Amino acid sequence: MKDLKAYFFPRHYPALRDILILVILFGGAFFLFLGNAGLIEPDEGRYAEIPREMLERGDFVTPMLNYVAYFEKPPLHYWLNALSFELFGLNEFAARFAGALAGLLTVLLVYHTGRKLFGRREGLFSAFILGTSTGFIAQSRINLTDMTLTLCLSAALCCFIIAADDQERHKGRYYYALYLFSALAVLAKGLVGLLFPAGIIVIYLATTRRWHLLKEMRLPGGSALFLAVAAPWFVLVSARNPSFACFFFIHEHLERFLTTVHDRYQPFWFFIPILLLTMFPWSLYGVRAIARAWGERRSRNGERLLFLLVWAAFIFLFFSASHSKLIPYILPVFPPLALLTGKMFSDLMDGEEQQQAFGPEKALLGALLAVMAVLAIIYPHVRELAPVLTGSGLVRPGGSLVTKPPILSPLGGVVVACLTLSMAAAVWLAGRKRNLLILFAGLCLSSYFLETMGLQLFLEGIEFKKSSKELALLGRQATSHDGCLVSFGYEQSLPFYAGKRVVVVGGRGELEFGSRQGDQTAWFVEETDFLRLWQGERPVAALLKRADYERIAPRLVPAPSVLGTKGKKMLICNRSAAGGALPSGTQSAFVKRRSADEEGAAGDAR
Repeated sequence: MKDLKAYFFPRHYPALRDILILVILFGGAFFLFLGNAGLIEPDEGRYAEIPREMLERGDFVTPMLNYVAYFEKPPLHYWLNALSFELFGLNEFAARFAGALAGLLTVLLVYHTGRKLFGRREGLFSAFILGTSTGFIAQSRINLTDMTLTLCLSAALCCFIIAADDQERHKGRYYYALYLFSALAVLAKGLVGLLFPAGIIVIYLATTRRWHLLKEMRLPGGSALFLAVAAPWFVLVSARNPSFACFFFIHEHLERFLTTVHDRYQPFWFFIPILLLTMFPWSLYGVRAIARAWGERRSRNGERLLFLLVWAAFIFLFFSASHSKLIPYILPVFPPLALLTGKMFSDLMDGEEQQQAFGPEKALLGALLAVMAVLAIIYPHVRELAPVLTGSGLVRPGGSLVTKPPILSPLGGVVVACLTLSMAAAVWLAGRKRNLLILFAGLCLSSYFLETMGLQLFLEGIEFKKSSKELALLGRQATSHDGCLVSFGYEQSLPFYAGKRVVVVGGRGELEFGSRQGDQTAWFVEETDFLRLWQGERPVAALLKRADYERIAPRLVPAPSVLGTKGKKMLICNRSAAGGALPSGTQSAFVKRRSADEEGAAGDAR
């Protein structure tokens, strides 16, 4: 306990030492085992394939997916992934490196901002809270554009509120950084990179009546910097692709926000439980931090607290009002909430206020942790019965039931339960000792191990359901000699692992726009065209779901050879599988993922 106080409580500990400690501690959480799992469908495959094709074609202006134009996102994340591939090679670690690095840098940014605004201890607590928010870590380890946006957007807003301090000596640097990071946010995700900083800053200036800040914000020079960074790509891509502007600004912005065209509609309150779950275990204290900050909005630090509240509320309400909702959209809300919660914990450490931390949150958190531990133990066993209850299993002709492996194995459930109970023990011990530092340190430590160990246990089950790596590598080998690789519906990671373009049968999904640019008829076909292709002289391997296979197999001549199965997916070929050994380095990993039941199912299919 003395060592914890000696580290957390000094107000003038060197910043570089803190940053080094944070990098060492959270480097493991963000990067450990980063490349162990295959790319998860659909997002990771998409955001790995686009930069792979950029490198192959030498064109970093027009993003292409499966070799057709893809304009749903700007290119910053693709460029970062392409650089990562150049440094580390075409592998899963490289595909996820940029997102993980953005997550780690956001933790360091929160530390720097908290230290500048409130003090060293507040910054340190805020960084630890963000770095041990389970959902933040989990999403940073997935190849998503949203973490890149979160870093750029958070950097822009943090630079503004630091520069707005009357005592700040480097106002110019921070204001220009505001424009720079806003431009990068636009290149990361589009117009929200401009809308969010502008909207949040205007609301802050209006509520605090600090309009005089406009005079010191370097608007002319900053605007020029913003345009110099953000505009060139939009000009180049529009010049090369006349249809870009209409698709990107109308379809991907206005229609995405105002309509359900993307089939991602969720109710207005969707992000409330999502935020509570993804910011666990700090979400319960985050609710109190928000209420406390609102009550202190007229205090000495009130304007800074108000800015953080506006930041979190603006983004939260914006995406709640949108007709297109996905879980990662809420990521830019994490940094301001971490700063508010970190400041609250720091304030409560002083004097009699410490006792206020042991209110209803302690009892509720303890109860939730106990329930989570029980669920982690029983879920893998109950999950084995799920196909019987839901009819989602595959029934063989003999009547036996093939079950899908649970997302969490029985052993993994025990490990997760132990980690959860350790967190509950920290809550109980802190309440018994009435010591807030024990509570804070216990939650940090337990959540850290839950991130580094528990998430990997979940990932094994998720990979089985959502990754097609092994089947894609089999398809690559089967079609290596002038063969044709086919996907029933577009499988995002298939061209990445195969290193070649694939023929899409049926639904085009996100490739709908690109498939209509130029003559793509040979690459986007219907089932009747596929049947003719199957009967040709070229080797053809097709990735499809079991249901599609059972429906189409009787019409396939020659009879298909099943090269492999994984979950609901199968890889079939119009040539004999006799010589189809797995690619080097793939066989052991593939066999481990195939249960005895699945081997039997593949035999029945043959």
